[in-house]
Amino acid sequence: MLDVNFLRESPEKAKNLLSRKKVDPKLVDKFLRLDEDWRKKTVSLDELKAEQNTLTKEIGSSRNREELLAKAQILKKRIAEISEDKGKIERKRDEILGKLPNVPFEDVTVGLDENENKVIREVGKRPDFGFEPKDYFEIAESLGLINTEKASEVSGTRFGYLMNEAALIEFALARIAFDTVLPHGFIPVIPPVMIRPEVYESIGRLAADQRDERYFLEKDNVYLVGSAEHTLIPIHFGETLSESDLPRRYVGFSTCFRREAGSYGKDTKGILRVHQFDKVEFISFTTPEKSEEEHLFLLSLQEELMKKINLPYRVVENCTGDMGWTDARQFDIEAWFPSQGVYRETHSCSNTTDFQSRGAGIKYKTKDGKKEFVHALNATGFSQRPILSLLENFQTKDGTIRLPEIFGEYLGKREIKRKN
Repeated sequence: MLDVNFLRESPEKAKNLLSRKKVDPKLVDKFLRLDEDWRKKTVSLDELKAEQNTLTKEIGSSRNREELLAKAQILKKRIAEISEDKGKIERKRDEILGKLPNVPFEDVTVGLDENENKVIREVGKRPDFGFEPKDYFEIAESLGLINTEKASEVSGTRFGYLMNEAALIEFALARIAFDTVLPHGFIPVIPPVMIRPEVYESIGRLAADQRDERYFLEKDNVYLVGSAEHTLIPIHFGETLSESDLPRRYVGFSTCFRREAGSYGKDTKGILRVHQFDKVEFISFTTPEKSEEEHLFLLSLQEELMKKINLPYRVVENCTGDMGWTDARQFDIEAWFPSQGVYRETHSCSNTTDFQSRGAGIKYKTKDGKKEFVHALNATGFSQRPILSLLENFQTKDGTIRLPEIFGEYLGKREIKRKN
C-alpha cells in the first residue's frame, strides 16, 4: 500500500504521479475526504473513551451512582455508534487505498504501453543463418521437445509438456542461476506455491485486475502463486530486521500459475503464454538509500545470466503505462526471437520501494534505533522462456540445435538432434 502520510501531505504530487499509471486522480480526493472523516471519528472516539474512563473511576466513589451509571450507558451507546461509523468509513477508505498502485519515480518515462519503453542497450550478436529460421514451436515439435496436443487433452489449452532435452535445459538454467547468485549471499529457497488471501492482498498482488489472473482454491481459502516472489516477499511478514543484516537476498524456485486472462488471442500457439510454468526468482530487502543501487545490481545479475547462455538481448526501462502495479521502476530484458524478428520479454526487474513491505509490515531497525519500512525488490532469474529463444537462436539448417558452451557443463551435451 501507499504511505497514507504521502497522500495527506503531498496530494497534488500523488495525483500527478498516479495519473502517469492511468489512475484517476479523483480517487486521491475521495480517499482524503474519507480519511478526514475517519480522523475526526478517531478524535471523537478517543475523547469519549477518555470521558468513559474518568466516569468509571467516579462511579466507584460517588453517592450519585445511579445517575452516573445512566450517563455511562449513554456514553457506551455513543461509543458503539461512532465505532461502527468509523469502521464503515475505514473500510471505504481502505478499499480506495487498494485501488492505488505504487507511484513511479519522477524520472520514469511517461508512456501508454510497451511501445513507449526506453531501450537502454542491445547486447550480443544476432545470428545470421543464411536460411529462413524456423520458430521455436516448429523446432520443438520436430525434435520431440514440446507436446501441447497431449497437454491440451489432459489439462486444457495453454498447457504443454516439456520433454527430453527441453526438460533438462530448464533444470540446467535453474542451476546456472543459483550458481551465479549464491556467491553474492543469496539464500536458496523452495517456497510454498499457495498463499493466504490476506497475505496476498498485503503485498499488492490481488489489487485491481490482478485478482482475475489468480487461481483461487475456495475450499482451502488459498491462492496459487503467480511467481516465487509472492511467497518470498512475505518470508519476513510482520518482522523487523536489523540494518546490519541488509541487504537480505533470496533466490527461489517454484512453479507459477496464471490465468493469462488479459491475453486472449495472444501467443495461443506454443508455450510462450501458459497457465503453468517454472521460474527462478531473486528477492532483495534493503534500505531506501540503497534500493536504486540494489536494483541495478539485480539487473546486472540478469545480464550476466543472459551472457552466460549467449542469447542476444536488449534491456528496456519500462514506461509508466507498462509498469507493474507494485513497481516504482521496472526494467525488462528481452531476448531475440529470429523467426519473428523481434525481442520478447524474458525477464523483469522491479523496485517496489516500500509499497509491498508497508502492506506486509516488514521493517528494519536503523542504527539509531528507529524503525522504518524496508525497500523490496524482485527480479527474474530464469523462466522457461529463454529455452524457446535458445532453440531459435542456435538452430542449424539440418534441424540440429547447437547450444552454447556452458551447456556442455550443465547439460552434459551441446547438441540436440532429431531422433530416428
